[in-house]
Amino acid sequence: MKKSRIHFEVELDSQNVPDKIYWDATDKEDDGINQTRSISIAVWDHFQNNTLRIDLWTKEMTVDDQKRFYIDCIGGLAQSILTATGDEFMANEMNTLCNRFIEHVRKEQEERRKNQ
Repeated sequence: MKKSRIHFEVELDSQNVPDKIYWDATDKEDDGINQTRSISIAVWDHFQNNTLRIDLWTKEMTVDDQKRFYIDCIGGLAQSILTATGDEFMANEMNTLCNRFIEHVRKEQEERRKNQ
């Protein structure tokens, strides 16, 4: 049986705020440890019938990038729900939500540019 490993390492500042986040995986295309500014991990707990979540981001992660990150996460979940269950309604609703969020972020950015 093949095994795969995913490894995360988080450097914290003196207030326990993530300063740097590193990750590596046995099945990723490039070799070596990569640095990232945000991670979101969800694990299904079948004993409690709920989701365990870990969301971390560094101080360098901008608010705009964080919003885009979560929009991408929701879009990825839409594809996952379609692949896992075949439920087109849920996938389409999630993608519609992503499109509304994209428009919201775009309007926020336009307003900021106008006010500068």
